[in-house]
Amino acid sequence: LASRLPGILPPMSHAEAMEVAAIASVTRGRFDPANWLTRPFRAPHHTASAIALVGGGSHPRPGEISLAHNGVLFLDELPEFNRHVLEVLREPMESGHIVISRAQRQETFPACFQLVAAMNPCPCGYGGDDSGRCHCSGDRVSRYRGRISGPLLDRIDLHVQVNRPKTFLVQHQGPTPEASEAVRQRVVAARQIQLARCGRINARLETAELKTHCELSTGDRKLLASASKKHVLSPRACYRILRVARTLADLDEAESIGTQHLAEAISYRKITSRPANLA
Repeated sequence: LASRLPGILPPMSHAEAMEVAAIASVTRGRFDPANWLTRPFRAPHHTASAIALVGGGSHPRPGEISLAHNGVLFLDELPEFNRHVLEVLREPMESGHIVISRAQRQETFPACFQLVAAMNPCPCGYGGDDSGRCHCSGDRVSRYRGRISGPLLDRIDLHVQVNRPKTFLVQHQGPTPEASEAVRQRVVAARQIQLARCGRINARLETAELKTHCELSTGDRKLLASASKKHVLSPRACYRILRVARTLADLDEAESIGTQHLAEAISYRKITSRPANLA
């Protein structure tokens, strides 16, 4: 699923493609012309060092987060990454760039990526499964989840639990799956709405702009306040809920955020008692 995400993202502009090519050109792998206008998809192993992920070295070079610029960074087995390595992601996730400082020089690399992360529900992988195969203690599950800090989780907009399928069919039965191109057309249409409204996508709206472009009704403000209290949401989480709700409204081509859009956005922020897969 993560590797399919670039296929539904809007096509890259030539300016974005030039940025991606410029970053790749200063790495050891260099830029492959065959990848022109193709959004990057990077999936570093969980043993990757901080330098490999964010960049660095005596002569600073871009890391995986910069190589994922204008594309997708996929971190599988998220709790298995070194916690210090993950914490370094927090700043570029907010700013869209990473600053590498060394004794004699300082380099700034772009790092505007879409993060997708996945994790098992518990160390054995069967937590919450109806089969009852999980025998992990509560303390063991807590330690496993504790490898991911709250501030990092706070910066992940969608928390989605994916349950094990009841059956696995070799041949697909039922409705024909929707093609990525059809989904991409809706994504492109929603992005055009955002650019026409305020000149930037919803993810890049400043906090002050949310009051103008993400206005809620009185009832919906109470709904968000209630959810914030119930789920102990930070102000950052609430602002991110508003951005997601605005995006859901744009996908529906709605003029304003409706209760259904806000409720769905809130549902993606709920951290249940059972560990969830994250995206």
